[in-house]
Amino acid sequence: PFLEDDTFQHIIRVLHTNVDGKNKIMYALTAIRGVGRRFAALVCKKAEIDMNKRAGELTPAELESLMVIVSNPRTFKIPDWFLNRKKDHKDGRYGQVVSNALDMKLRDDLERLKKIRAHRGLRHYWGLTVKGQHTKTAGRRGKAVGVRGK
Repeated sequence: PFLEDDTFQHIIRVLHTNVDGKNKIMYALTAIRGVGRRFAALVCKKAEIDMNKRAGELTPAELESLMVIVSNPRTFKIPDWFLNRKKDHKDGRYGQVVSNALDMKLRDDLERLKKIRAHRGLRHYWGLTVKGQHTKTAGRRGKAVGVRGK
């Protein structure tokens, strides 16, 4: 479906993630944790990159512009409601958290919930369901809860 030339990259390393160069740019970006399809589409639009391009066809300058927008979305007029980290607990900032930072934020959030002994934090700690599901019958694979047989 596309011509092979010497500038085409099959695998691109972006934000500590290997991105498949054969995919279209919007779907290739979704390989990065914290970047979904809608955010990827918006980033491509803001960077004025053709959506029909494959990820491996991008120039280093285009890749750089994409990464700048992903790291500072608010400076490119991406609305606050679109971002995946609203009113951060530590500094009250809005932002898009991606790749390794996403794992760190998630761990920090769970640690905070455990530290303040919140119900959600305790359920995480005990390895039980967190969002109010029934545990008597459903979901018995991970841990034995509910009714125990004789």
